Amino acid sequence: MIKRLVFIFFIAFPLASFGQIDEREKIQQMELDRNAQKQRDIRLQLDTAIILMENEEYLAADEKLTFVLKNIKSVPSDLAYYFGENSYHIGKYKQSIDWLNKYIQLKGTTGQHSQEAVQWLKRSEVERLKEKQAQNLQAQEVLSRDYDIDCGPSGKVTCPVCNGSTVIIKKTYLGETYKTCGYCHKEGFLNCEDFNNLLRGELKPDTP
Repeated sequence: MIKRLVFIFFIAFPLASFGQIDEREKIQQMELDRNAQKQRDIRLQLDTAIILMENEEYLAADEKLTFVLKNIKSVPSDLAYYFGENSYHIGKYKQSIDWLNKYIQLKGTTGQHSQEAVQWLKRSEVERLKEKQAQNLQAQEVLSRDYDIDCGPSGKVTCPVCNGSTVIIKKTYLGETYKTCGYCHKEGFLNCEDFNNLLRGELKPDTP
């Protein structure tokens, strides 16, 4: 009886172990299949983004490219290029410069998209410079438009239109013409309220 039990044990144990190994292999294979499918989905999103860019549907392409970036651990160089170029088309110039520089750092002049990357980088840098200049101008406009300037103890300033002369001189092809300044009321000065209204474009000249 004992011999029979021992025999059954040695037969059954390998079978059970084999079943456990087989189950682990199935789980591992399922995990590999899931990862492979995920990679195929990500590649499909990237391919779709490239097609959208070719069709000039840049906002839709941005959604696809952003999805790809959020779902991968390591960014391939091609994705850095496409994201950089597409960012230019949707007006995100700083972002474009960042990603195109990354592509150029990785690939230098030998990459598949190296020439295009340099061209789009130059365009993004030009547009980014324009943005900064516009921001500076906007800051100046806020200074003169939204705040009253203190004119000092006298409460008056020299009229900036006629420079205090009370006369506006214009040069034409027939010679010089003279016109009484309609802003300072023939005084050569503006009170502080009129001066600030002039800076805001709200002061109207006297009509002759």
